[in-house]
Amino acid sequence: MPVGALIDIHRHGQGDGTVIINIDTSQWTDCEYRAGFYSLGIHPWFIERQDCKVALQTLKSALADANLLAIGECGLDKLSGAPFSLQESIFIKQLELAEQFRKPVVIHCVRAFNELLRIKAALNPLMPWIVHGFNNKTSIATSLLEQGCYLSFGKALLHPNSNASKVLPVVSRDRFFLETDDSYLAIDSIYRAAVTIMQIDLLELQQCLENNFIRVFLHD
Repeated sequence: MPVGALIDIHRHGQGDGTVIINIDTSQWTDCEYRAGFYSLGIHPWFIERQDCKVALQTLKSALADANLLAIGECGLDKLSGAPFSLQESIFIKQLELAEQFRKPVVIHCVRAFNELLRIKAALNPLMPWIVHGFNNKTSIATSLLEQGCYLSFGKALLHPNSNASKVLPVVSRDRFFLETDDSYLAIDSIYRAAVTIMQIDLLELQQCLENNFIRVFLHD
């Protein structure tokens, strides 16, 4: 990891600094981003566009690659057209692979936090869960943090009145990340917003996120 690099734990497409590129299993064959760090998973939006048995086998085979740092994004989305029971089933299978191969999980969750927490309580996983693109109420953030989840914040931090901007200052510094997702923003814009919201300097923020990155994604 380059010294002083800005860490972006979730991006769709190439970025600057230390980046984890998100790849869906449906894109695996043609993806050119596997030379660097990446995550791989079955997104709830795309479950019905592919053979899930094949997708799970693709994911399992890829987990031997040292550059694959996390499973995801995967999760639950009540606005997706896929049947929710199917989403849960495919999500749980990916969580089981995460435990088997000792990989953290980058989670997409829309209007399904109660179900997400129910699954976490039932499985009691050892590997970290990171809820990406968090922009929800403080009460939901508190419930996720109490259950050991990490939160990752993105473009919503550019809006001072967003839920993300209100939640970030109360999150423990060892439990969050920053990301660009599919926004095409530079990660430094997210860092600048976080510095302002948290009222800390950039070097302190960089060190905090580097520590979190090493602990969660580069664990032994």
